[in-house]
Amino acid sequence: MDNEIKLFEGRQIRSAWDNEKEEWYFSIIDIVGVLTDSKDPGAYWRKLKQRLKEEGNEGVTNCHTLKMHAADGKI
Repeated sequence: MDNEIKLFEGRQIRSAWDNEKEEWYFSIIDIVGVLTDSKDPGAYWRKLKQRLKEEGNEGVTNCHTLKMHAADGKI
């Protein structure tokens, strides 16, 4: 998988291209951060995911974690 940084409204969105499946994957945490302007998009996403599961939303269970490099160099 090839990792890249995309820009949306001047903010970075981590992404990965899967050559085998010919699909893009994007960091939901980065997208939540851009759309909500939250100070802690990770906590925002965890709470939203919890609420969606409680409502019976099955789409959340199909979200798998991918290893992507963060701004501080961690994966």
